[in-house]
Amino acid sequence: MTPQLPARPDQVLADATLPELPNHYRGKVRDTYDLGDGRMVLISSDRLSAFDTILAVIPYKGQVLTQTARFWFEATQDICPNHVLAYPDPNVVVGTRLDILPVEIVVRGYLAGTTGTSILTLYKKGEREMYGHKLPDGLADNQVLPTPIITPTSKAFDGGHDEPLTPSEIVERGLLSALQWETLSKYALALFARGQEMAAARGLILVDTKYEFGVDKDGTIILADEIHTPDSSRYWFAQTYPERFAKGERPESFDKDFVRSWVAARCDPYTDPIPEIPAQMIDETARIYIRAFETITGQAFEAPASDTPILERIRRNLASYVPA
Repeated sequence: MTPQLPARPDQVLADATLPELPNHYRGKVRDTYDLGDGRMVLISSDRLSAFDTILAVIPYKGQVLTQTARFWFEATQDICPNHVLAYPDPNVVVGTRLDILPVEIVVRGYLAGTTGTSILTLYKKGEREMYGHKLPDGLADNQVLPTPIITPTSKAFDGGHDEPLTPSEIVERGLLSALQWETLSKYALALFARGQEMAAARGLILVDTKYEFGVDKDGTIILADEIHTPDSSRYWFAQTYPERFAKGERPESFDKDFVRSWVAARCDPYTDPIPEIPAQMIDETARIYIRAFETITGQAFEAPASDTPILERIRRNLASYVPA
């Protein structure tokens, strides 16, 4: 049963600024704090980001992302180490401080995608060799690949565009050592295989996903950020996929992008003021995130008690992390 969505503004987390915590960095969705002792505090807000701006705040979005990632971190900790140290709050993970590796890893099991670097976009342009792989002729949109592939891109830390890479380019440019690439590739493919297996048991297809890896002070490669969440992954519903694929239709998915589509249909979101998102659309997006959590994990979503403002609750739960 979907919980009652919060009516009070202080039950939605638009900003997670906590002045008592050091070294604050405000990302598009997360607020992070470097405690200076090898630990990071990562708070997932309810901000919805697109077009390089914040479109809206979606109730429970931060909790859904944190708790979905928690489900997957715990289900894959036998495959590779991850950054998690503690979960002091439903929206918060405390993790090991890492140096993030400069290569973004996307594993793809299907010929899908819409961005300029997606394999479907490149394939429809006539390209068959990409990211160090050679794809066969005759594949249809959204068709399963002969085997899952890794499509690495350079990580654009300075706001530039991601650039497709091949494994040889990664090593030749010194972005990763040969051993690092071998280890990272093994981890990514094993994580994806586990994700596809567990998703299938829930009636879902894990189509593709993004992983972020870093190294700790000893140089060990560790999984960071999030894993198999609705924001980092594409899921389709297995039951309706065969018929829709046969008809050339778009597979059924957790469609969270209708806010983005609504905005894009009404303005140029990169240059024009963003119109106010209707409350009904915000509520519907929240329900989609909750449905995604429950379908992916098989767990009931538990909304926190609403008697305490969410930021006050987080501050209380992080009191022990405030430097003396």
